[in-house]
Amino acid sequence: MRYQSFLIKYAEIGTKGKNRYLFEDALIRQIRIALKRAEGDFLVSKESGRIYVQAVSDYDYDEVIAALKKVFGIAWICPVVQLEQKDFETVKRALVEYVGEVYPDRHFTFKVECRRADKTYPIHSEDMNRELGAEILTAYPETSVDVHSPDVRLHVEVRKGVNIFSLMIPGPGGMPVGTNGKAMLLLSGGIDSPVAGYMIAKRGVKIDAVYFHAPPYTSERAKQKVIDLAKIVARYSGPIPLHIVNFTDIQLYIYEKCPHEELTIIMRRYMMKIAETIAASNDAKALITGESIGQVASQTVQSLATTNEVCTMPVFRPLIAFDKQEIVDIAEKIGTFETSILPYEDCCTIFVAKHPVIRPNRNHIRKSEQNLREKIDDMVSTAIEQAEVVWCEAE
Repeated sequence: MRYQSFLIKYAEIGTKGKNRYLFEDALIRQIRIALKRAEGDFLVSKESGRIYVQAVSDYDYDEVIAALKKVFGIAWICPVVQLEQKDFETVKRALVEYVGEVYPDRHFTFKVECRRADKTYPIHSEDMNRELGAEILTAYPETSVDVHSPDVRLHVEVRKGVNIFSLMIPGPGGMPVGTNGKAMLLLSGGIDSPVAGYMIAKRGVKIDAVYFHAPPYTSERAKQKVIDLAKIVARYSGPIPLHIVNFTDIQLYIYEKCPHEELTIIMRRYMMKIAETIAASNDAKALITGESIGQVASQTVQSLATTNEVCTMPVFRPLIAFDKQEIVDIAEKIGTFETSILPYEDCCTIFVAKHPVIRPNRNHIRKSEQNLREKIDDMVSTAIEQAEVVWCEAE
């Protein structure tokens, strides 16, 4: 079967009342962006609760499906046959032809489900169900009807034209990117943070990212690994500006001046401060991290509270209650896992104490940070001013 059109169904967008058109338009924009990665030319349009993708040239079916499955806001992708003529005899013939082409092995049960959005259509939905079902049984007697648990559901929608479809390919769900503001992702080369960025983007949030680089303790390969991860996440979120901050001097200064068991927490606090400053200058309203309670010393409840203390923006932690295997499963699904496990160290793993504090006392941490007051503000300002920005787009 050679489909020329795809019916795009959404779910959560349908609850948005009078503002629904804003979310529909955002979804259409994201579909158009995604389809640029597929061969062919396409027209994307909407019609009273329905979005359509129509191929206006030759195209690769698998590429189109793969592109659409990465667009947040899409609940179902339905390859559809569209009829301009609405007379019932034409619909009967088209449905029989559809079944014959799509299902060469016709030993299946089916149910016809008609929807008459055009209430002026002279035949009611239940009558259409019966007559179309009888037509299929006559044409293909090896089929049978099962109205409770059919193998195939044949959908017929009467609107301005007629839509015929049965395949419903799951989309990623969520909300269209750009409908819920912007946030700054603290992106490392690990497994967790790319997954966190994906999950927040799924809620319609535009993603910027910041990576803390520590040459010569981290290599250019480690930096490229993070860029590659950002490009993978960008398949779902759209292009990501990645702010690469040289963190070496700050790390060395903290290592020199602060108790070693507090290094991780104090470094993390300064990462959050820098990320928040960059976020504010780029109109991002929140930070995103891949932290999960208890996974490492810096992610105990006490450590997270101590880290949060330096932030004025909300900090989104979508993985906070996930165990590692759940995070790995998502990483494998979205395609970041194999890149994340490449053996290139990021700056978080260089200056790790043998016995890091797991229940930090905030008063003690603040007192230790007083040892940094001579230089730290200037070092932070320099790191922000000299940050490199790499534009990461899906490949």
